[in-house]
Amino acid sequence: MRILQITAMLTILWGCASCTQNSDKGPNADQIPPAAVAVTAIEVRDIEFRRSLAGTLESPARFEVAPKIDGQIRELTVDLADSVTNGQVVAKLDDQEYRQAVVQAEAETEVARANLSAARSQLLIAQREMERLNTLQAGGVTTDAQIDEAKARLLSRQAGEEVALAQVTRAQATLEGARIRLSYTEIRADWNGTAERFVAARHINEGSTISANTTLMTIVELNPMMAVVFIAETDYSLLKVGLPAFITTDAYPGGHFQGRIVRVAPMFDQLSRQARVEIEIDNPNQELKPGMFVIADLVLQRVEKAVTVPLAALTQRQDEQGVFLLDESGTSVQWLPVQTGVRQGDTIQLINGPASGNVVVLGQQLIDDGSKVYVPSEHSSQPHPGQP
Repeated sequence: MRILQITAMLTILWGCASCTQNSDKGPNADQIPPAAVAVTAIEVRDIEFRRSLAGTLESPARFEVAPKIDGQIRELTVDLADSVTNGQVVAKLDDQEYRQAVVQAEAETEVARANLSAARSQLLIAQREMERLNTLQAGGVTTDAQIDEAKARLLSRQAGEEVALAQVTRAQATLEGARIRLSYTEIRADWNGTAERFVAARHINEGSTISANTTLMTIVELNPMMAVVFIAETDYSLLKVGLPAFITTDAYPGGHFQGRIVRVAPMFDQLSRQARVEIEIDNPNQELKPGMFVIADLVLQRVEKAVTVPLAALTQRQDEQGVFLLDESGTSVQWLPVQTGVRQGDTIQLINGPASGNVVVLGQQLIDDGSKVYVPSEHSSQPHPGQP
């Protein structure tokens, strides 16, 4: 219908132009007939400047599960797409060797404790002997040589106790290390926070022999999700944390997801001259997945109660931008220079210029400031083009 209206209007205008040209050749050439134009009303409305950017979904938290020790995979307790909680055991290594190491360390600890007990007994005997000789020396019964020998034995027993005590400490440390290594045979998914996560990829099978730090599986967080887009320098100054964004994806045609900008990179890529923008999206039903292609519609600027006209109303006169305003009688137009602001679709904000009235949107090539015009009835109240 819109195309038909424009076609009809062009036909009328062409006819008028022909009439004007023919009249120039006749005796009444100085009497130029009014030009037919189409007009629309200036509107006061809220307007937004949006930018649509292509991007990719990423998980805000990605965790690579890897063992801290070598061993053979005895069991995988989770598989692809399974949910995982913080601290959950996701795999088990063969632990026979590590259990044996714990048993051996426990035995060595017991031996060290027995040696400590024997050393303390010998020290106690040496202390009593020293006390007895000191008593005898007071009565003049013992000699200095006997006292010196007793002191030497006491010092030796004290040193023996210290060595035995150090051996116990070393044995306990060895035992604790063996127990820690045994605990590493149960591979856990540990991360900061309590959010539920999911197995995104499994890289190893049961029965495989692996070395320490080999990635077993990748675990990701799905709620919230992160959309990553890149923005050019021209729009960078309009970005700020907290701006809303509307996300669409081919996986869910016709649907959209609400998000908000949470991070804007403080630098630009030297090759693309674009900056990274991260958008957080609530994803309680886990519909969005990492790696999906998305379109992010960013609301970069919003003006309330803006004076707006269709883009078609703008025209150039001598390197100046302006609009033709229809007078109150509807028989002539006035040329008014304007400055423009936010654009939304086919609608644009006027920063200065007329705040009300009707502007010409078709036929500007036939008129000038003060030109006589007439508006065909079918074009006197065209709907305002642009976003609703």
